[in-house]
Amino acid sequence: MREAVLESVINISEGRRIDVIAAIAEAAGADLLDVHSCQHHNRSVLTVVGETAPRALTRRSVELLDITEHSGAHPRIGVVDVVPFIALGTATVEQAHLARDAFASWAAEELAIPCFLYGTERTLPELRRNAFDPLIPDHGPTTPHRSAGAIAVGVRPPLVAYNLWLTEPDLALARRLAAAIRSDSIRALGLAVGNQVQVSMNLINPDAVGPAEAYEQVAAHAQIARAELVGLIPASVLQQSDPSQWEMLDLAQERTIEWRLAERERRLLWGGDVESTQEDQTS
Repeated sequence: MREAVLESVINISEGRRIDVIAAIAEAAGADLLDVHSCQHHNRSVLTVVGETAPRALTRRSVELLDITEHSGAHPRIGVVDVVPFIALGTATVEQAHLARDAFASWAAEELAIPCFLYGTERTLPELRRNAFDPLIPDHGPTTPHRSAGAIAVGVRPPLVAYNLWLTEPDLALARRLAAAIRSDSIRALGLAVGNQVQVSMNLINPDAVGPAEAYEQVAAHAQIARAELVGLIPASVLQQSDPSQWEMLDLAQERTIEWRLAERERRLLWGGDVESTQEDQTS
């Protein structure tokens, strides 16, 4: 990837109402690369490019969602929970920081939503633990928006969001496994998801510890029912895995960032819009 690209992987607190998710995703237009939804987490992850799409998605989410009516397995601070900016290709971290700060300022001024920054200031887990007490927002009001809550706005390198569903619905086991595999390369939680449990992970250094390695670490101690890639994966990380394992690991060439960017360019070249890839997880 040679061109400068700013990617944003926006997490919204809605994963059940498909019509609402579609209406929010539509706001991104041709800049939408992927939509991944989970009804149990009641959360959707929308991957977009540029600086216009994150604002359009946020405005539409605030119009359609209400955090006071939300329930789900995943921690959250707002209807638009996380907006990270990721520098790809020749884009620089400085450009990502400028985009982050501009977005946070916009959300505070235009929508009156408090925004907490993460990246060089603090990690996302630190932000979640301390939001509003004792941490005050970096932009906007000092109290949550009545219906929208707050937004965590960050800068980060590419990561892989990855879930492993255990065969045995034992939450204590999932939590022990999550604690055991946490490292500088893996953030993990053990979560109850419907009648099942999962080890939910962010692989924050996926070139060192990718899906295959994470799968092996969990499989060494528990039987895995299935794997779930959330969103997209860098092609370089995919290529480190044995293609014969891709199906088991829930990976595919078509689910790389690079493939989706090329598909977006092809559709734009021929005058078509990018179609969203929405995966409604119902199991």
